[in-house]
Amino acid sequence: MSNTITFVTGNANKLKEVVSILSSGTPSEDGTSTVGKFSITNKSLDLDEVQGTIEEVTIHKAKSAATILNGPVLVEDTCLGFEAFNDLPGPYIKWFVKSIGLQGLVDMLYKFDNKGAHAICTFGYCEGPNSEVKLFQGKTKGNIVDSRGPTNFGWDSIFEPEGFDKTYAELDKSVKNSISHRFKALDKLRDFLTSQ
Repeated sequence: MSNTITFVTGNANKLKEVVSILSSGTPSEDGTSTVGKFSITNKSLDLDEVQGTIEEVTIHKAKSAATILNGPVLVEDTCLGFEAFNDLPGPYIKWFVKSIGLQGLVDMLYKFDNKGAHAICTFGYCEGPNSEVKLFQGKTKGNIVDSRGPTNFGWDSIFEPEGFDKTYAELDKSVKNSISHRFKALDKLRDFLTSQ
């Protein structure tokens, strides 16, 4: 098995956040970082996204990427689920943001007293083609609020985590990276990788 894991993303912000959380630092000059005996690099791939649960979507992406790259891969799927909508938009949040924007997401809840939401991050690790996909999931409860802070990272500016009076976008990166759904999932992944 290769000791290099390819994180499938073309999103520079996501890559920085993942590397920062996983390795408690920054990537080396060649763009890799190290976790245990593994080095993490990245590659942008255009993968088909199936419809289904976040677990089904993540497993499909990991298997597809492992087949294309013929080696160990790491994929991520992020959900934002509104309690009033029984956790929809869920895995389709990216398409909702693209089609109706952040204000449109806020407006979806205008008739509901319950503004509660769950931010869910699922990482899928697959050693290679035909290998089982291992899932690592983190969840953070919060509320949907009017957009505050920078709007350059998904829906961070409309999600206020429980126990805070700032949105993800307003929080200092070190604070966000210690409480976020992504941190919780990566914490489990780091434990797994360092035990290998």
